[in-house]
Amino acid sequence: MSEELSLRGHRTIDEALLDDAPRLAANDPGGMLRATASAGAQVREAAALTAESNLAMLADEGRPRAVVIAGAGTAARTGDVLATVAGPRCPVPVLAHRSVGIPGWVGAADVVIAVSASGRSPEALGAAEAAARRGARLVAIGAPDSPLQSVAERARAPFIPVPRRAPARASIWALTVPVLLAARSIGLVKVNEADLAETAARLDADADRCRATAESFVNPAKGMALSLAGSIPVVWGSSSLAAMAARRFGDTLSANARYPVVTGALGEAGRGRVGLLDGVFGGLAGGADIFADPDETDSMLARLSVVLLQDGGLADDEISEAPEVEQRRIEAVQEICDRRGIRWTLLTAQGGSALERLASLVTIPDFASIYLGLAHGLDPMAVPAVTELKERLRA
Repeated sequence: MSEELSLRGHRTIDEALLDDAPRLAANDPGGMLRATASAGAQVREAAALTAESNLAMLADEGRPRAVVIAGAGTAARTGDVLATVAGPRCPVPVLAHRSVGIPGWVGAADVVIAVSASGRSPEALGAAEAAARRGARLVAIGAPDSPLQSVAERARAPFIPVPRRAPARASIWALTVPVLLAARSIGLVKVNEADLAETAARLDADADRCRATAESFVNPAKGMALSLAGSIPVVWGSSSLAAMAARRFGDTLSANARYPVVTGALGEAGRGRVGLLDGVFGGLAGGADIFADPDETDSMLARLSVVLLQDGGLADDEISEAPEVEQRRIEAVQEICDRRGIRWTLLTAQGGSALERLASLVTIPDFASIYLGLAHGLDPMAVPAVTELKERLRA
């Protein structure tokens, strides 16, 4: 395999870079790989910081009518994680809210959890202020000594400080654990200390497998990055938990590697989106040989590549598909891809609790998105378009 893979006239992939740890470090000046490898430590630190916060006042009024997790980007994604871990048997609705303010129906019977890594996002600040005005129970999570902490203090609401050591997308576990523990205090989830410890250990183990010094042939994240190079990724999850991980992969592919991506639930894909595999980026693009030299094909189109995330957890007979149904759907999509010459990758969750299984589906894709960006010569820490947009909006 050549050291540089030409991508139909696009920027080349430097495959040799992925197996050169010193060059990887030099091309990652902001330390995104290091920040992502801290996920297990984030779980432990966030659990300790949450334990020091006074959540008793949150639980004193009993179970709320609904819970709203307010924020933007990764902060709002923590609400999706809570809804996923709580599952369909959650006794109250859980809503991830991504706009400034809060829904009109929110009032004194509800709980609002405002989340912002910087403690400055308009979405979290607006939600916290609106919750305080309407008498809703409020919890705020974010950077210490931030405007969000000030809002929480004025409202006499619990504030959980999360030191900001990396961009929000690399701090998802630092933000998620306080959300889960706040929800546990009002009886919405059954996340215990053993679950947190096992999740942290899983994150540590997967980070070690994906470390920069592990070569591509044994490093699952580098292998996934190479399989996605030059393609349009389609990421489907086999369950609600796996679909949540798929959406997370979409977030990191966009930010770290600047790749467009399609994400969703595999069951829903069968109602229409699987048709992508027959489109101009799928079976119609460049013939059926996925190993053909791009310079020898008439197509100037990128090909699709499919990533399948399989939950593998135990199903609830009343509310979840049986594992054998999930497996048949996975195998059917693999066969459809094979017939069309579309590359596919399968990642199966490991672990017992929902939180640990989710972690096992997040870590390798997180690292893969970083390696893919680095192989393109991009700094995954710096996203100029995001910075430019924020500056334009502030002007």
